[in-house]
Amino acid sequence: MNIFAQFRSAMKAARLAVLVLLLSVATACSADNQATLHTTKGTFNFNLEIADTEASRERGLMFRTSLAPDAGMLFDYHHEQQAFFWMQNTLIPLDMIFIGEDGTVKTIHINARPMDTTAIPSQVPVRFVLEIAGGRSEEIGLRIGDKFGNSRVGSPMDQPPSSQPPPSGN
Repeated sequence: MNIFAQFRSAMKAARLAVLVLLLSVATACSADNQATLHTTKGTFNFNLEIADTEASRERGLMFRTSLAPDAGMLFDYHHEQQAFFWMQNTLIPLDMIFIGEDGTVKTIHINARPMDTTAIPSQVPVRFVLEIAGGRSEEIGLRIGDKFGNSRVGSPMDQPPSSQPPPSGN
């Protein structure tokens, strides 16, 4: 291989490395990876990993040995449906927050037991399931009816309450 071919090969590798770096930075800064839970105790921010393909949803948080209090995994099914989870190969307790398409918390399962293969159902159709550290939903005062904000949901907190009349055009 001559020097010109080696140089061209090195340049291709360098461009690929820069592209991978830029994609990693873009993913880390993506609005998809940020979320808020709005409770009576306040607004709590979370850094998310997204599971929106069958393969990523199957793996979930399996084999993790820890999860930061401000971290979580958002499972997006792209439309509302019944969801069932289990804790097979999951080494840490998790809270599972079942969320409707509009960002409303529908049901909460607190402290799912590690390695338990018992099915945990959403009980109602949901679009999203947010997994956070076990017990964290109690710490932040999360209740059914609270709101979840993320770019995939829109901004449910920005919608006017239905009890208020729409603004007049005057």
